[in-house]
Amino acid sequence: MRIIKSVAEMQAYSDSLRSKNIKIGFVPTMGALHDGHLSLVKKSTETADQTILSIFVNPVQFTPSEDFNEYPRDFRTDEESARDNGVDVIFYPSVEEIYPDGYGTFSVVEGLSDILEGASRPSHFKGVTTIVNKLFNIVNPQIAFFGQKDAQQAVIIKKMVTDLNLNVGIIVCPTIRESDGLALSSRNTFLTREEREQAPLIYKALTRAESLHTDGKLESSGIISLIEEIISSATLAKIDYVAVVDEVTLQPVESTTSGALVAIAVSFSATRLIDNTVLPPMD
Repeated sequence: MRIIKSVAEMQAYSDSLRSKNIKIGFVPTMGALHDGHLSLVKKSTETADQTILSIFVNPVQFTPSEDFNEYPRDFRTDEESARDNGVDVIFYPSVEEIYPDGYGTFSVVEGLSDILEGASRPSHFKGVTTIVNKLFNIVNPQIAFFGQKDAQQAVIIKKMVTDLNLNVGIIVCPTIRESDGLALSSRNTFLTREEREQAPLIYKALTRAESLHTDGKLESSGIISLIEEIISSATLAKIDYVAVVDEVTLQPVESTTSGALVAIAVSFSATRLIDNTVLPPMD
């Protein structure tokens, strides 16, 4: 496995693969790799000829109220996990390599970036789309892999790829969960023991929403009320939002008859967790 730290070397390496018709799969991460990330790596190794994984804690996507310096970092462990799971290259640039002095260009997907997560974390998606756009231009993959847990992010990136005519396919892979249903996240390590015990109520609420939908109770207001009731039983949880929205536009829908994305954001002290489920159309 190769570790590349400079933009120029990464571009040259990718160009050499492209010239040999080698298909590049790309998994962008901020490190602190867990089984969710590794499921994306697995999909890439099954789909592409070479898998490139990036590790870059992107300062631009952190809002002023979030502590960029506290984000978990353990490159040695990440390197071992990547090697053991078939990664061919880790792209591991510094902040200065990605955002040199004088940097001033950003990518923004309007209409999707200031709702849900964007409403609670202003400028977050500006940072996400900027770094993903840059990484696509640096790594130049044919396909890139993202997790369903970050559903809004996936929708926004797909829109950016379409709008900017980027030549990369986006594959969204299922959310990977703990045995009790909690979606895997690097931020789970910040939960206290009591918070960790209560956090699976998020998944319980989503599964109850799925059951309600399957039973033909399709009004979004009822689904939202049920979810809020379940999560509110977690005494340490603070609900940011519960939303039932269109899967593409992310706009609220009154009924789940045609299918919908149910998205949740909950805070436990300073730890913010998100999760979602997709409700299929009812025939």
